[in-house]
Amino acid sequence: MSTPQTDAPSFSSLPLSPAMQATLQSLGYLSMTPIQASSLPLTLAGNDLIAQAKTGSGKTAAFAIPLLHKLDVRNPTVQAMVLCPTRELADQVCQEIRRLARSEANIKVLTLCGGSTMRPQIESLAYGAHIVVGTPGRIMDHLERGTLDLRSLNTLVLDEADRMLDMGFHDSMIYVARQCPKDRQTMLFSATYPDTIAKLSAQFLRQPKEVKVAATHEASKIRQRWYQVDRETRLDAVTKLLLHYRPASTIAFCNTKQQCRDLVDVLTAHGIEAIALHGDLEQRDRDQVLIQFANRSASVLVATDVAARGLDIANLAAVINVDVTPDPEVHIHRIGRTGRGDAEGWALNLASMSEMGRVGNLELLQKRESEWHKLEELTPASDEPLLPPMVTIQLLGGRKEKLRPGDLLGALTGECGFVGSQIGKINVTDFHTYVAVDRDIADQVVTQLNRVPVKGKKTKARLLKDVQRQERD
Repeated sequence: MSTPQTDAPSFSSLPLSPAMQATLQSLGYLSMTPIQASSLPLTLAGNDLIAQAKTGSGKTAAFAIPLLHKLDVRNPTVQAMVLCPTRELADQVCQEIRRLARSEANIKVLTLCGGSTMRPQIESLAYGAHIVVGTPGRIMDHLERGTLDLRSLNTLVLDEADRMLDMGFHDSMIYVARQCPKDRQTMLFSATYPDTIAKLSAQFLRQPKEVKVAATHEASKIRQRWYQVDRETRLDAVTKLLLHYRPASTIAFCNTKQQCRDLVDVLTAHGIEAIALHGDLEQRDRDQVLIQFANRSASVLVATDVAARGLDIANLAAVINVDVTPDPEVHIHRIGRTGRGDAEGWALNLASMSEMGRVGNLELLQKRESEWHKLEELTPASDEPLLPPMVTIQLLGGRKEKLRPGDLLGALTGECGFVGSQIGKINVTDFHTYVAVDRDIADQVVTQLNRVPVKGKKTKARLLKDVQRQERD
């Protein structure tokens, strides 16, 4: 594979429209990341691409910019499609494409993933869409039903292709690719480059250009420490780690769904706001979990490895490996969630005597010995509770009611009388809107939003945790 450029050229050097250049500037996209600098000149020239790049490298913009570049907004047919291994990654990709497309108000981007009912997706497709982002199985379902028309498709993207292969999507990917027009542009992104990827690409890419970038996190930016535990002390040790290091945001990885549930119960009992992400959750619950964690309304995300790939949480202070994964490569993916960009992060690991063989395999992979510390060294750094800075509020009404983030922000900073610095992320889904606000004003915000119309309409606002508690009860 070719060696990427070492400098950081500006986006202004690319042959993009003035509107796209303005959007990139407004989003703070000034200098290109290595994967963008290596791939964008090739893909904007129309070449097929095989790119080896990890999550967090800027790869979403690397494929979103060229597919938006040649999109015809006046043509309400599917012109670009992105295949992703998980619903979580598809949602993130969809959000990023919408951000990059905001200079064109009429671009319609749809997610087509399993875990959601087919009917709303079919109805949305019937009204037309420019870009679809989805998982291979659900895309294949739509193609077999005849509800997804790809005759106008000019760009196919396979994001995290190695992960899709690992999850058993090989046949689905081949099927989907064969339903696409032969003269399309295809871009394949993969964190690793096994033989299976080479064989896959040979089937449906045309003389692809190849680029490779190094891992986006440096080992020196991730401080790893190990603590020996036994079955009885493992979960309590997580609490001790959190109260000692007091990270602002943490992902705690467990090997099983039951371990996730148990750990959330233990942390909650200690007053730590923790939420779980695993395969047994309904899709709506999974979406809410990710919204809460990304907007800093929860201190700890307790997850199985469904969250190890495809999640790009900004400013993640720490990763805790509650269990040692049997796959050393998965460990690298886990700890790579922290220490992004210029930030440093903690990778705190728990291991029992029975897991020491796995620890040894990790040492061989990382070519360094593990740094061990005693649990007795862990003492609370403060008497203050470890609370997240924000609280999430849920409003009835979303995209189906044409509600936009700006509408809600305008109401909050206008008639409601709050200042912009007190308002965090705003997420709009089909039927609900979620807004993060400073913890100390949450109740006031709920009161005001139930009084003040948003976009001329009365809405119903509640604390999301109250909604979730009521549903559990």
